Amino acid sequence: MKDLSATEEKKDSFAALRYREFRSYLGMRFFFTFAYQMQAVIIGFHIYHLTKDPLALGLIGLCEAVPAIGIALYGGYVADKSEKRGLLLKIFSGVFLCSIVMLIVTSGQMHNYVPTSYIVPIMYCMIFGVGLARGFFGPATFSLMAQILPKELYPNAATWSSSSWQFASILGPFAGGIIYGFLGITVSYVVIIVFIFIALVCIFFLNPHPPQFIPKEKIVKSLTEGINFVFKSKMMLGAMSLDLFSVFFGGAVALLPVFANDILKVGPEGLGIMRAAASAGAMLTMLAMTRFSPMNKPWRNLLIAVTGFAFSIICYGLSKSFYLTLFFLFCEGAFDSVSVIIRSTIMQLLTPDQMRGRVSAVNSMFIGSSNEIGAFESGLTAKLMRTVPAVVFGGSMTLIVAGITYFKTKTLLPLTLADIKPADNIKDQI
Repeated sequence: MKDLSATEEKKDSFAALRYREFRSYLGMRFFFTFAYQMQAVIIGFHIYHLTKDPLALGLIGLCEAVPAIGIALYGGYVADKSEKRGLLLKIFSGVFLCSIVMLIVTSGQMHNYVPTSYIVPIMYCMIFGVGLARGFFGPATFSLMAQILPKELYPNAATWSSSSWQFASILGPFAGGIIYGFLGITVSYVVIIVFIFIALVCIFFLNPHPPQFIPKEKIVKSLTEGINFVFKSKMMLGAMSLDLFSVFFGGAVALLPVFANDILKVGPEGLGIMRAAASAGAMLTMLAMTRFSPMNKPWRNLLIAVTGFAFSIICYGLSKSFYLTLFFLFCEGAFDSVSVIIRSTIMQLLTPDQMRGRVSAVNSMFIGSSNEIGAFESGLTAKLMRTVPAVVFGGSMTLIVAGITYFKTKTLLPLTLADIKPADNIKDQI
């Protein structure tokens, strides 16, 4: 790996990209995220088209979140003790197979053999399989990052990694809506499968890395260590909790198919554009953060970002204009991206190398599936109180969570990036 001085790394916005393995890592994330986000748009619109039930949209999130949360701790244990490239190949192969099954059951000819009432349950089962793979994917990629880059590049790498994710999250939903609207669901799934295959190829350009630790204790004790470590750090626990509750109540983006179909009446093409708008705001903000870091006072900036996120959700719910909705979704993505960068950097800096998989697993339980659980909450509240009140309620609850967190963590507000050290070495974070 190329050796860069600390001064050069600090000034160089492209420092992390100078590492070949990191570029392969970004390619893997980009192509997989493109396929995943494209599939999310298609599944959401197709299931709502078949059921006309907002709760069915919530069940999409629940089917993915339950296995992701249930397997998360074990996934972290496996990620810590496994060679990362081989583990990722297995994960992506599983997602690839699930997508092929969804291609088959949603194709036009299959409707002649499979009743419509069976299609939605089969899709839910495949979503469950994707959620199972996600329980291993998060810890594996989080652990891999530490093996291909030096610690001083974590903030820069987190920005590029998140920017790559957001760029794919712009193109994926947009492409999904356009292709589904003009060429149909079968062509859409063919494109998804091609991009997942490209992501699989990118994994082969990663070098095999030995396991970070060989566990000597029983699995329960090993996993308990990871949980205890997180709960000892006030900053890490606070960041996870804040994201969990804010995204849980602010998961109203899952109701976009209802807005596209019933309220704004813009069809699958409009749905793709709306999904892309939030990601566009996130990506542009993240690119700006490669030059203007939000880490001067990370905890203060995190709370500001979550507050802006909540207001954007409320305004999006109240909007009756397509273009105004796009603006508020753009703002929602921009504020969310700031909190993503801050949380990612805090976790990387506070976590020892030998515990990265297990800590990432705990993070997955808090954060990794909070979007899907939030989607279920939004679908359920929309079923009970209608769509627009459900979105406003979610945004308002997120504001309350941000306010409570502010009063509970005032001592963290003055901390700078230099003050963030491993949790077992800093007393004022415990």
